Amino acid sequence: MRKMKTKNNYLKFVAIGLVIVFLIAAFLLLQEWEKRQGRFPVSGTEEGVVKYEGKEYVLRDDVETFLVLGLDRYKDAQTSESHQSGSVQADFLMLFVFDNTSKTTTAIHINRDTMANVHRLDVGGNKVGIVEKKQIALAYNYAYGDGGSVNCRNTADSVSELLKNVKVNQYMSLTMDAVVMANDLVGGVEVTVLDDFTGMDNSLIKGEKVILRGEQALRYVRTRYGLEDSTNSARMERQKQYIDALFAKAISCMKSDSEFVLKAADKLSPYLEYNSTDYRLKEYAEKFDSYEFLGIREIEGETKNGEEFVEFYPDEEAVWEIVIELFYKQNTNDEKSD
Repeated sequence: MRKMKTKNNYLKFVAIGLVIVFLIAAFLLLQEWEKRQGRFPVSGTEEGVVKYEGKEYVLRDDVETFLVLGLDRYKDAQTSESHQSGSVQADFLMLFVFDNTSKTTTAIHINRDTMANVHRLDVGGNKVGIVEKKQIALAYNYAYGDGGSVNCRNTADSVSELLKNVKVNQYMSLTMDAVVMANDLVGGVEVTVLDDFTGMDNSLIKGEKVILRGEQALRYVRTRYGLEDSTNSARMERQKQYIDALFAKAISCMKSDSEFVLKAADKLSPYLEYNSTDYRLKEYAEKFDSYEFLGIREIEGETKNGEEFVEFYPDEEAVWEIVIELFYKQNTNDEKSD
């Protein structure tokens, strides 16, 4: 009871923003680059400076990032054995980018099949100096780490390298339970079904509107195999659709119930792990609440069938476009710039 009171006292300051972050990210949920330097001229100069399409850009210091990971396990699962077997992966990855000058937030949805630089860990969570090209989802368990913060950080490092070494400031991971919990906290989420789930859930018929409830919400955002289109790209479309609907429903709940924030945060907290201090988490929550949300960006690329698994190869030009737009500004001292 004492712990609950302490938590509630803190959450009063967190307010709407933190819960929005929790809810948006609560559903579960670099690559082997194609060398095309002649087609796409990007070159490094000094640290924090790049030349892009003939112009010089400098890394901004007014941008912060927050990585959210959706893990493919439940909170009460025995994590040590399943983690060491390599079965725990980050099925969902989304990087929130906070622009502290324009007061805006943009989300980058990262395909879990993205072929990325993944660092191997030892049982103590130390990097052993081996980097392999694997699906970025595997960075969470490679292998073994501590099954928690160390593995989150390893995934954050892979995301950083994918995005040309921009810094990932903070991270948060959620287990699958959070999807069901968040969905039911808002009273269910309405969507127009994008795929036919006949045989798995006969109530999810393509093209029909349904209100997702309980485990059905998790099934909708997580299922791949057994559907007509079993690619992760198709699943990401459902996830994006679900995020938008969940976001709208959460705001409606907040407006109609002044206690909704405290109730939701208390229910979701057992399913979360993050590296921020409470003070820093509060700051990010307030930014998410007050900044304009510009929507979700996805990196274009090509999906291929690998020897064992589906592999997604991001288009290098598409990566650079996002990175330059969100993390850099043109160098006003560059005399060669137009």
